[in-house]
Amino acid sequence: MITYSKHTLRNGLTVIANRDHTSRLAAVNILYRVGARNENPERTGLAHLFEHLMFRGTHAVPDFDTPVQMACGENNAFTNNDYTDFYITLPVDNIDTALWLESDRMQGLNLSEEAIAIEKRVVIEEFRQRYLNQPYGDINMLLRNMVYTTHPYRWATIGLSPDHIANASTEEIRAFYDRFYQPSNAILSVSADIPQERVFELAEKWFGGLEDKPMPALTIPQEPQQQSARRLEVERDVPATMIIIVFHMGDRLSRDFFLGDMTSDLLAGGDSARLYERLIKRKRLFASVNAYISGDVDCGTFCFTGQLLPSATEAEAEAAFWEEIRDLQEGNITDYELEKVKNKFEANTLFGELNVMNKAMNLGYYEMIGDLGLINREVEIYRSLGSDDVADFSRRVFTPQNSSTLIYRAKSQQ
Repeated sequence: MITYSKHTLRNGLTVIANRDHTSRLAAVNILYRVGARNENPERTGLAHLFEHLMFRGTHAVPDFDTPVQMACGENNAFTNNDYTDFYITLPVDNIDTALWLESDRMQGLNLSEEAIAIEKRVVIEEFRQRYLNQPYGDINMLLRNMVYTTHPYRWATIGLSPDHIANASTEEIRAFYDRFYQPSNAILSVSADIPQERVFELAEKWFGGLEDKPMPALTIPQEPQQQSARRLEVERDVPATMIIIVFHMGDRLSRDFFLGDMTSDLLAGGDSARLYERLIKRKRLFASVNAYISGDVDCGTFCFTGQLLPSATEAEAEAAFWEEIRDLQEGNITDYELEKVKNKFEANTLFGELNVMNKAMNLGYYEMIGDLGLINREVEIYRSLGSDDVADFSRRVFTPQNSSTLIYRAKSQQ
């Protein structure tokens, strides 16, 4: 159980405080409600670009990392399709340093032509190295473009093309910052051995003076229900052929999220799970297999992936995935399997609650998705699910008309 209190400053900043008596570290997490889903389809990749720009320094603090290191802290960030997250851990006595730095770059970022040009080059090079020149690097892009026709999940966080970043004007970039990096679009969450009221006082001290300039909310186009199977076959210079089958499923707050997560663990939660035991060890079709959910805030996906052994044909490997799906749909799920998955989830949850950074980050995340109390209810939800629920989920979600199949073929196997 994670205890917390929530307070909103006059400028709209949401502040969540958790007191942890066991740690001498403080975790300061600030989440901005901006991800790739908030971008213009003609100018993608800006949310990820700002993850980089936020470390370029401000007019008051030219080098962000130096004060963090002088305070014996560590910091990092990540961007996904739904939000951007920045976090700092440091000794609790130095928490003011983290709050000062975060408040300063919320509105004081140095967006000079030089700073923008440097980070543009960094991001474009990352795009080329990780996605264009890396074996299997374009799989995520191919899948998104096939699975989504309308929702902005159809492009990856890195963007649709490096040209979108290269051609973004300084004015466009500054406008993006002014729109999304505002107090009312942010969630500050802190886990430390500090009274919760004191956390709110510190938040007021460092953030309370920032002016909020709220913008009209964006309308996110929703993905229509898929009506027929989709299929794409490509050939690449890679070591082995891969088969990926993707299905649409419910959003993060739906019951299907928990059923999908449980089903993925039944299939691929370790070396004793079904896909490894049956398709690698027994049938010897794949070198590696996986099943996972995307966990997106909006319409999520369930994905099967497998890298074929040279002796396996594409047809028999693909058929093997569908055979495993039919087995789930028929309800062939043992109590032992379910209990193992539930115990694993509960253990991971309890272990995560020992870490101040995990708590601060999760508190921000659950507030962002719109149900902060869910952070303490998820174990109970998982415990309530049974084999009939998993079978029903599998029958509804794993249908041919809801499937998108990518055959990512190795040239050497032709």
